[in-house]
Amino acid sequence: MSTPLWCLLITALLPFWLAFWGSSVRQREFGKLDNHHPRQQYARLEGKGARLWAAQQNAWEALALFTAGVVAAQFSGGGWLADIASVVFVISRVGHALCYAMDLATARSAIFVVSFLGVLCLFATAIG
Repeated sequence: MSTPLWCLLITALLPFWLAFWGSSVRQREFGKLDNHHPRQQYARLEGKGARLWAAQQNAWEALALFTAGVVAAQFSGGGWLADIASVVFVISRVGHALCYAMDLATARSAIFVVSFLGVLCLFATAIG
């Protein structure tokens, strides 16, 4: 399996990791998990729990664009630049999630830009 596809797998698993982390925070905050109405319980979260929920949602959103970039790069043959762009994307998305959890908003925004540039680079490898 190619590097971009491995990175796609990691990126697809990232929202689940955030969900598990967020659930542990949610359980601590509320004393139990409401599995009948989890989204309503998530909506009442504050602080770190709310940020982890937002990070999870953002990870799902980023997955769609990254998937398209990987597909485009794979169809065009990819190459070393696609490999590097994919790794940069994964590292930056993990950093983005950690910054979200730690409430480092400025760093999170800067890292978001890096991950976005990684996706643009994937598309650029498909064009060039």
